[in-house]
Formats: sequence, structure tokens, C-alpha cells
Amino acid sequence: MTDTPARRHRLSPDRLRRLPTWSALVVGGTLVGGLTGGMYGVLTPTTYTATSYVVAVPTAGSTPESARGFAQAYGRVATQLAVLGDAQVWAGVPLRTLRDSVSTATSPDAPMVAVSATSAQPGLAVDMANAVSRALTRHAEHTKGSTQVRLVQFSRAVKPDEPTSASPAVTTLVGASAGGLLGSLALLARPRHNGRTTEVSATITTAEGTATITTAEGTATAETADHTPAAAVPGPATAADAREQR
Repeated sequence: MTDTPARRHRLSPDRLRRLPTWSALVVGGTLVGGLTGGMYGVLTPTTYTATSYVVAVPTAGSTPESARGFAQAYGRVATQLAVLGDAQVWAGVPLRTLRDSVSTATSPDAPMVAVSATSAQPGLAVDMANAVSRALTRHAEHTKGSTQVRLVQFSRAVKPDEPTSASPAVTTLVGASAGGLLGSLALLARPRHNGRTTEVSATITTAEGTATITTAEGTATAETADHTPAAAVPGPATAADAREQR
């Protein structure tokens, strides 16, 4: 016996042309989306985020409800020029960098303000978050006589161990999913041609007869049937009566 070698199936252009249209749209969208997402993950620099916390403490002439309200207010003031102007001295970065990198978050249930800073360097993120928290507490200390609320640093920012930005693998998966979804939507939105011929038939009755019109893809044909009544032929009895009258 001789062994027949297995045939190798190569993906030729003819086979690609014979593939269904939906497969080309979905597979192409998935590949393009995955490639775009992977390039975005590789080219985008890795970022780290550090967060520090300050808490609003009411004095003898204030209430906890007032402290929660002032915590909301200080959360909005933390990114203003009055606070960032003092923080840039301790952080050692320009004011624009602080404005673009620092964000705050507050809670309606607790008188606490979270100050977060994002940077490509973990140590710089820590310095910016702690600098803004320090400037905010000093700003609140100057106004505690009128607000009856003090800001105390609850937790200092620590150096993050892991980046907060998405990895190239995650961006590739997200891009591939988005590309496949867009390809599927394009497949659903495209016009469909089923190749079937639709015939429309209509019958019109006139005085001359009946006309049948059949339309198939813009072609019209007409057939006319003559329904004129034929002349009556007299029978034998009728012909004999006619002779007697003569």
C-alpha cells in the first residue's frame, strides 16, 4: 500500500471571494479594531494614581451636618487657583500640571475629601496628592473661625504598585470587540438584494374586452380577450314562423 499525502488547503484569493459577505465585514472589523486598540495601548504612556484623604471636623460651635456640607465645598475648592498656587511649591511642578493631574471626590454620607493625582511617575503622583491635601488643610485652617469646621489629614498618599491605565492586552480586546460590533452593525444596515423576481398581475375589464397586465422587473405585457357576444342563429321553429308571416 502507498500512503497518499494529505492535501494542503491554501487560502487562495478565489476562496476569499467565495466567503460570505458577513464574514468579511465582521472579521475585518475585528482585526482593524484589535490593531487600533493594541496600538493605542502601546503608544499611550502608563499612568499611576495616588490618593490622599482629608476629613472635615466640626468645632464646638458646629454640627456634623455642617461639617458634611463644608466637606462638599472644600472638595470643589481644592482644584482652584487659591489652593493649587500653594501646592505647586511643595509638589515642585507647574500650576498647569497640577490643574490637569489633580481631581477630588466627596461623599454625601461622610465629611471626607479624596484628593487624587495622576502621573507617569508614581513618586510624582504621591507628591502632588500630598501637596494639594496640605494646601487645602492650611486654607481651611485660616477660615475655621467663620466656618467652625477644621480639615484634618486622614490618610497620606502612598506610592502605587500597579498602573491605573489599561494594558495593551486590554485595549486590544476592547478594540477587537468594538470593531466586530461595528462590522455586525454595518452588516445589518446594508441593503439586501434577494434576487427574486416579483410579478404583479392586474386585470382590467373594458367595453372591448378584458386586458391582463403582468409586470416583472419593469416589463409589462398585455393580453386582450375579446368578449363581444356572437350573433344569434335562429332555430328551425323560428325560421318556419318567419315564412308563415310572409
